[in-house]
Amino acid sequence: MKTQNKILKKISKTSKNLKKFLNIKNKLQEHQYKKLKVKKGLAELGLFADEKIKKGELLIEYVGKILTDKEIENLADNKYIFSVKKDFNLDGSPKWNIARYANHSCEPNAESEIKNKKVFLRAIKNISKGEEITFDYGEEYVKEFLLDKCKCGTEKHLYHDK
Repeated sequence: MKTQNKILKKISKTSKNLKKFLNIKNKLQEHQYKKLKVKKGLAELGLFADEKIKKGELLIEYVGKILTDKEIENLADNKYIFSVKKDFNLDGSPKWNIARYANHSCEPNAESEIKNKKVFLRAIKNISKGEEITFDYGEEYVKEFLLDKCKCGTEKHLYHDK
């Protein structure tokens, strides 16, 4: 009888742990909020809406390894570093971080948003199914990596010296 009670307690504890795990797993999967897919875009691969998206909706979380400012100095030309704040940067280079495929545009349909050291892309316009998700990478990035190479297709490019 004692052995049976021990087994039942273990099963009950395992069941509770499994429920906790499943809840955590579901929360982890929430890093992508909208149906998105990667395919050929403005500049090589791009991120595209696979459903209609309304202005203001969260699209996806930009995820990756957390690095210090000193650690990113030692990286060889990594173009997927998202600086969140001093000494807190996300290395979004892993291919499983599909948010990295959102290309720069001088007339974007999304913007980055930082909340509690997390980076999200949010729609700033209504986005049609099949439309490429783009955001402004910022002046520093554009001047360092994209100046005179911007492929966004707009008539007036941001950050170009007049």
